Amino acid sequence: MNDDVRNIVLGVVGAGISATLGWLARTYLWKRKLRRKQAFFGLPDNSESLLVVNRDAGSPDLAVHRYDVFALLELSAIIKDCGAHAEVITQDAARQGFGERTEFCVGGPGSNRRMAAHMHAMLPGVRVNIDPEPGPDRLAFQIGSERYRMEKGLSEHVLLARLTAGQPGLTRPVFLFSGQTAITNQAASRYLARNHERLARKHGNNSFVLLLKVVNSQAYGPDVVELVADVTRAAQTELPATAASRNSHRAS
Repeated sequence: MNDDVRNIVLGVVGAGISATLGWLARTYLWKRKLRRKQAFFGLPDNSESLLVVNRDAGSPDLAVHRYDVFALLELSAIIKDCGAHAEVITQDAARQGFGERTEFCVGGPGSNRRMAAHMHAMLPGVRVNIDPEPGPDRLAFQIGSERYRMEKGLSEHVLLARLTAGQPGLTRPVFLFSGQTAITNQAASRYLARNHERLARKHGNNSFVLLLKVVNSQAYGPDVVELVADVTRAAQTELPATAASRNSHRAS
């Protein structure tokens, strides 16, 4: 074997080794990223999860609003990426505890009794005005001492929460998407899908409650979303009796 042939062979071998090392490195980084995503969502390989959907509050039938369907599609993509499986059930069929399976619960407490139960149990500092009568405080959020009203189509709010049951052996989180309108539920699910890595870095696998604002949805749909505040502490702290009496429409 002369020098030219030897150099060609060594070059091919070196290129093969470099390509193999590069592939191994990319595979390792991809798997590490996937494991972090699975840990954040509580969705290990082949695990089961629950998608709880509300009913369309504006329909007399047991229908699902199209924006809530879009939210379920966003969440289904997350579940599929984690290599997990999902069961879709309606809010009136969900009669089980929480923590055994990751749960994604979509819809405000006025149209989703499962959401109302979760908020009553885990977010004692939140009140939602579900009075059907029109008025400036209809669907307003009371979180601690702050009140957040809705301007339909212009400024609408949604709570995005990751909550853990805190019971031994029950480690799977519950994700809540509780908005003042259906389009805000989709906006919150999209926000979670786009920002889960940043949220995982900031909060780890701990509970958090974020208040988001959807800006000018009548023009921009669910795409323009602002983070109003991290309201975890206020949402998990029982409201004083005076504040509770001023807003009697507790999610329950």
